[in-house]
Order: sequence, then C-alpha cells, then structure tokens
Amino acid sequence: MQTEFDFVLPRGFIDAEGNLHRVGRMRLSQAVDEIAAVGDPRVQENDAYLPVILLSRVIVQLGTLNQVTPQVIESLFSADLAYLEDIYLRINSHETTLVDAVCPQCGRHFHLQVAPLAPMAD
Repeated sequence: MQTEFDFVLPRGFIDAEGNLHRVGRMRLSQAVDEIAAVGDPRVQENDAYLPVILLSRVIVQLGTLNQVTPQVIESLFSADLAYLEDIYLRINSHETTLVDAVCPQCGRHFHLQVAPLAPMAD
C-alpha cells in the first residue's frame, strides 16, 4: 500500500534566502493528525486554519527544507495551498470520485477517477 505521494507545486515556496522549493512528498493522514489539528488553539480560534495545521503535519518533504511548519504553509501562494488541499483530499478519500473528461486529441468522452489518488506508475 502506498502511503506517500510526490507532488510539484504550481508556483513554489520561496524561503528567507530566496530559494524556490517546489518538489515535495505528502503522506497519508492518520487519525492523530486530524485529532491534533482540530485541538490546536489556532484552529479553535479560526476554523480556516485547519488546512494549515493538517498540511504541516502530513507534508514530509518540501525541497530542501528541514521541516514543513505551519509558518511555511502560511507563506505559500494561494494556488499552492489550493493544490495541496486538493491532493490531501484525494489521497485521504475513501470514496471513488469520477469526473467526465474529454480527450483533447481525439474528442472522445470518458470518466476519469480523481479520488482516491492512485499510485503513480513506475
């Protein structure tokens, strides 16, 4: 069973030295991650902070950073935050989600499974 998933941020995180970090890895969430996040005082004060805490717990790598903290997640561009929230939902979903899609090459209509996120082919 795959428990970690690689990603590349659309824009990337720029650290204090000006280094760009785009490549990362996210692990599956555990019950303790969600319990701890809901109990965090910042989340209790502002529900919108929940994704910040969750993502800082499940992102195991982002570029060459030693640790992904809530402050790192707070500093992401909005597009990157939305991208990571989508990945989190897709890899932790227990329900299959299909979307209608159209091949841009041949125009054929088909269904595409977007959740749960399937392991990447080697």
